[in-house]
Amino acid sequence: MLKTIVALTLIAAASATAQDRSYGRSMVVTPYGIVATSYVQASQAGARILEQGGSAIDAGIAANAVLGVAEPMMNGIGGDLFAIYWEAKTDKLYGLNASGWAPQGLTIDHLEAKGVHTMPQHGIDSVTVPGAVDGWTRLHDRFGKLGWSELFQPAIFYAQHGYAVPEMAHAYWEDSVPGLMQNPESRRVYLPGDKAPAIGQVFRNPDLAGALTLIANQGEAAFYKGEIAQAIVKTSTELGGTMTAEDLNKYSAEWVEPISTKYRDWTVYELPPNGDGMAALEMLNIMENFKPAPAGPLSAAELHTRIESMKLAYADVKAYDGDPRFGKIPVAALISKPYAAQRAALIDAKRANCEVAPGALPRSDTTYLSVVDRDGNILSLIQSNYSAFGSNVTVKGMGFALQNRGGLFSVDRKSPDALAGHKRPFHTIIPAFMENGDQHIGFGIMGGMNQPLAHAQFVSNVVDYQMNIQAAMEAARFTVSQKLGCTIVIESRVGPASIEQLTAMGHVLQVQKEYSSRMGRGQAVLHDSTAKINYGASEPRADGAAVPESPAFRH
Repeated sequence: MLKTIVALTLIAAASATAQDRSYGRSMVVTPYGIVATSYVQASQAGARILEQGGSAIDAGIAANAVLGVAEPMMNGIGGDLFAIYWEAKTDKLYGLNASGWAPQGLTIDHLEAKGVHTMPQHGIDSVTVPGAVDGWTRLHDRFGKLGWSELFQPAIFYAQHGYAVPEMAHAYWEDSVPGLMQNPESRRVYLPGDKAPAIGQVFRNPDLAGALTLIANQGEAAFYKGEIAQAIVKTSTELGGTMTAEDLNKYSAEWVEPISTKYRDWTVYELPPNGDGMAALEMLNIMENFKPAPAGPLSAAELHTRIESMKLAYADVKAYDGDPRFGKIPVAALISKPYAAQRAALIDAKRANCEVAPGALPRSDTTYLSVVDRDGNILSLIQSNYSAFGSNVTVKGMGFALQNRGGLFSVDRKSPDALAGHKRPFHTIIPAFMENGDQHIGFGIMGGMNQPLAHAQFVSNVVDYQMNIQAAMEAARFTVSQKLGCTIVIESRVGPASIEQLTAMGHVLQVQKEYSSRMGRGQAVLHDSTAKINYGASEPRADGAAVPESPAFRH
């Protein structure tokens, strides 16, 4: 009788905990595959590909193509791509860098000859070669199961027949109107009636449907050598740009070895430069020098440690990051434990540091999706135009905007990120992966320089505070502001007590609403390799969802 009472008490306690929780959505839990994206129909498209026998890579490409149609300000075939792929049967991790290089003729001398002495943030001289289509190709060639053309049918359908614009996409679109109005083709394609489409308005892009059909039928050759390449070069030339057929034809994505650190008992992986994933690892290494705050992840003590760790890591990545093909980037030194201990010693537990310098080293707007298939393989993929609608330059007759990733180059000739032809710029978009024993998580949180610190906060939520992936993704976050220094953007959900204490420490807080898109938009999937169960999470700061694959109901 006593055993029965104890068992019933435990069940009641577990039920009460589930019903009285600090996060809003439940995880998706299934032995089948899951696709988590920032747009529901993109998640559905990927799940459908899994149901047809596709791999995690196949589903990711299909979902990404739909996102390029439905979130054209965030991503598309005019942008770049990075991916981490975990193969379950071999327990091997693969990294792909599909970031494009500057046109050979886009140099500091070229800009100075135009009287330009700062790196353009928009317009044709901010454009670098788009790497996304080549990235899809490399992934599919190695890990795809379904035919290439099948993967693009959902995206072609939505581009041709239209889709109802969701809330967050509309908000970003509306903010982008002034920039789009500067380019006649962007205005024609993306601003029907010279306005951003309203929430629920059906938006069609037949030009993009045509470009996607070319890619589906002809492969990447259509983009880098064929009709799309010709349109890109023509668009660039008419605007006084430097892009040539050779710049496109010679481009190739690159397989890279992920970099990692151990945070407590978990191993966390990022991609090496020219991305800034090493900032996330350095931040975690610094945080590891401090015990988790007993008062919880939203306490002033914990937030102070995270904020000060972020400042130190960001000062370093700004000073030392760049394209490793053009100079040595001190990755190993930056993510070493002894170096993190030195940096951690600079943190004052009671006071914010408003002027953080890079350390002395021993002798360097976006969408994210994650997929897990029924075999446990995990794809962590991020793809971006950089700013909303990138350069604001739309390729004539093709219905897609070109990225402005070149805006992250430096015109300081001594910088490791100095602009040069066929050099890749510093990149803010980073996919991530973490594992501990039989738990394997593919995750990412988009949003410019927000990403490394958002990754570190997510990892700490999971590792230090034992949150599940949905709770860890939803938890209130902070991020950087344009003012840098002590100015921090933070969500009001951290609570008035923590806000008051942080302010007293010297932090200058810009308090946002409960769920601010300035914190980025994340997704996560988890595979338990012992139980053979998958979990999916999609946060409420976006329009998306984690959608499970449906089993074959008929024999």
